[in-house]
Amino acid sequence: MFSLYLPNVLLTIARNPITALGLPLAFGVLSGLPTAKVVRGPWYNNLFFPPGRPPRQVFPIVWPLLYLSMGYASHLAVKSLEVSVSSSSRASLTLGIALYYAQLGMNFAWTPLFFGFKQVGIALIDSILMAGTTLYAAKLLDRPTGSQTTYFLVPYCGWLCFAVYLNAGIWWLNRGRRLEKDD
Repeated sequence: MFSLYLPNVLLTIARNPITALGLPLAFGVLSGLPTAKVVRGPWYNNLFFPPGRPPRQVFPIVWPLLYLSMGYASHLAVKSLEVSVSSSSRASLTLGIALYYAQLGMNFAWTPLFFGFKQVGIALIDSILMAGTTLYAAKLLDRPTGSQTTYFLVPYCGWLCFAVYLNAGIWWLNRGRRLEKDD
């Protein structure tokens, strides 16, 4: 079995429920602030979208709930790590927590990639990696937390898979098009 080192600061953040919930929420707000201007601009409004795209008013409701949910899952994972005596459970928890932070970074990067740099294809790669990382983290965390983290991560995993579909559809439907850039 391999040994993965997690900096203590990452465990400390997730150990406290306030910071565990606050970190992803703050990252999400900071990442999402620039989107308001872009979704009203010509670049976004001239994109073709796949069927099933929710109204844009849904996103500012769903994402904060998902950020809080994933943050609480990280808190539960660290609390389980603190009491775990099994080396296999400790290894799964440690890797799952590391993957949680990795997907959080990918999540933070997606919005600037898509809305800021208008790199729909690179954002798609990011979203696929984020969904895969999160699904694997949820799998790793399930058994050692008695499925507690799964209840909080399943909605996020479902939304990420839907987001991959939307991102892939936007990429596919708009490939090769010259779109007007926002000023």
